[in-house]
Amino acid sequence: MVEIDEDPQMGFEAEEDDDDDELSDSELQEAFSKGFLKPGLNVPLLEPKKAINNVEGLKKCLTEFKKNLPWAERLDLTNYPAVDIVAKAEGRAQQPEGSEDVNAEDDFQREMYFYRQAQATVLAALPKLNKFKIPTRRPEDYFAEMAKTDQHMQKIRKKLLLKQAAMEKSEKAKKLREQRKYGKKVQTQVIQNRQKQKKAMLTAVKKYQKGMTDKLDFLEGDQDQKPKGSAAKKQINKKDPNSKRKYKDKKFGFGGKKKGTKWNTKDSHDDVSGFKAKMAHGKGGKHFGKGGKTNKRPGKEARRKMKARK
Repeated sequence: MVEIDEDPQMGFEAEEDDDDDELSDSELQEAFSKGFLKPGLNVPLLEPKKAINNVEGLKKCLTEFKKNLPWAERLDLTNYPAVDIVAKAEGRAQQPEGSEDVNAEDDFQREMYFYRQAQATVLAALPKLNKFKIPTRRPEDYFAEMAKTDQHMQKIRKKLLLKQAAMEKSEKAKKLREQRKYGKKVQTQVIQNRQKQKKAMLTAVKKYQKGMTDKLDFLEGDQDQKPKGSAAKKQINKKDPNSKRKYKDKKFGFGGKKKGTKWNTKDSHDDVSGFKAKMAHGKGGKHFGKGGKTNKRPGKEARRKMKARK
């Protein structure tokens, strides 16, 4: 541990213990705040690495892990690639073995080189395998042992079935939601149509009761009475009157001419279908006409004489 003592003349003195030669963080911070630490005091020196080529040690390690096994146990071959059949068919010059230049950046050329080398290895290994009587063909009744057990595959199968069932259930629920939404939409539309028809019928009944129309088409039931052409456009553009307009119509009428509605016209003058003789000036009756008697009341003097006679 390091102890820092202040000295009025020296300013700073560090005493080091035998156990630890490094300063603590608090001591370093204190020394830095007082200006005792300056850049360039500690310069690390990087020593170059020494390359060691221990040939004897490498040979010793090689002899330790090298095993003199027969070729049937090693199955290793080192050979050059086979003859390039494409170049031979095209008539191009063949390069000697071991001197062929392969562009490592060309993927096709590099992979073809690997393919030809594997082909040459197979052609060289088959005779040796036949010599050692090692079979190279799979028998007809050969069953390869699977890397995973049957129990593990059953678990995977169950998980796949559960996942498939969940997906089917989700799709079915989605279809049901869509059908419910569509059915609800259709039901709402039907209810709105019924309300419109009911409202139209009530309006037609009110108009008939007020004498505004003499048509009874609203009693024929739900029939297709949709207007066509310009009438349909007018009906679409026509809007129902608001509450203020309805109140004024109820109070003042439905518009039109107000004065002179009881005046006679030429048609009303010629129309005598509503004339009643009994009600015309108190005249008429059974004896109405030429030579008939009237029901005129006798005068006061005549009534007095009639009373005196009795």
